[in-house]
Amino acid sequence: MNPKQRAAATALAFIESGMVVGLGTGSTSDYFLQALAAALKAGSLSSIRGVPTSLQSERRARELGIPLATLAQCPHPDITIDGCDEIDPQLDLIKGLGGALLREKVIAQNSKRLIIIADTNKRVQTLGSRSPLPVEVTPFGHEIQHAFFSSLGAIPALRHTPEGTVFITDNGNHIYDLRFKQIDDPRKLEAILQMRAGVVECGLFLAIAERALIADDRQVQDLTR
Repeated sequence: MNPKQRAAATALAFIESGMVVGLGTGSTSDYFLQALAAALKAGSLSSIRGVPTSLQSERRARELGIPLATLAQCPHPDITIDGCDEIDPQLDLIKGLGGALLREKVIAQNSKRLIIIADTNKRVQTLGSRSPLPVEVTPFGHEIQHAFFSSLGAIPALRHTPEGTVFITDNGNHIYDLRFKQIDDPRKLEAILQMRAGVVECGLFLAIAERALIADDRQVQDLTR
């Protein structure tokens, strides 16, 4: 069992029958979807409904036979299990390299609990020291955002697909990945980005996660805020 699988399996202990579960996006979250589907099939869990954070996780959940609901039907999931791209000692996060940051944040903010699952490579002392910060922007006028992001001290890059086309989110938007040496004041940066017309959402998830399950090859650390 690799660290991602170990973290995902540990998260299953926080799921109870009858829960509405926010289903994260990404490789680590996919291990959780597999574990959840296996528990449903075995009968150790029942009456679970999943609220997917992306079209990708929705398709995957359907493949695995996990019953689904919409956020409109279940506006306050009992718990969301999701991965991250970076996590600092305060359990503040960068998310969005998978392209689902907007839906992930909407569901996380409306969930009663957010538990992050990750391997130890995602731990940092300061956000932005390894991962770029994804920022979702409207297609209209997106070109002007490059200079604005640069003025914040970032090296911005419009995200493209492996085929070379501009990446389009599930919401029909674009993503700029902002490379900083580090983000010294995440809250100030988030506030600046929120004030910018054309910026839809950023990948800073601050003071949202309640708990993080961080795994290596031998154990899982259970960290709480």
